[in-house]
Amino acid sequence: MNIYSLINTSTILADFEIDNKEELLHKMVDVLKEEVNDKQLEDIRDAVFEREKIMSTGVGKSLAIPHGKVESIEKNYASFAVLKEPIEYDSIDDQPVNMAFLLVGPAGENRLHIKLLSRISRLMNSTSFRETLSECKTADEIYDAFHKEEVKYFGN
Repeated sequence: MNIYSLINTSTILADFEIDNKEELLHKMVDVLKEEVNDKQLEDIRDAVFEREKIMSTGVGKSLAIPHGKVESIEKNYASFAVLKEPIEYDSIDDQPVNMAFLLVGPAGENRLHIKLLSRISRLMNSTSFRETLSECKTADEIYDAFHKEEVKYFGN
């Protein structure tokens, strides 16, 4: 499964201004409202915040990958944010975050969930790709950057 197929321009927050981690997570879940019903949206929110309580999803290199698994959904959903200014996120490297990729999937799909998290991590590990994303000012530019990078990195 391609990462760029999980996001679309309505689930990308470009040049986004936010004050803190909690607001960011709420907004990243909220942009999924067109994809899921109200109950699923709240289940997603609960899963993401519960996972964050266990351990911060700030993975270093100014990136967070909040994620969770949800009983009430049957497929994977994602959102992505590039922040105008970095925020404190309690990351493993103690550095603020300026990008976040949220991934939620069905509770029973452990293998696919881990595979997608791994793919996101590999893509986002590229310094040049993160620099490209940080220069993007619109959701369309970010989506195109993901598409190009994923095709370059993994092929079609």
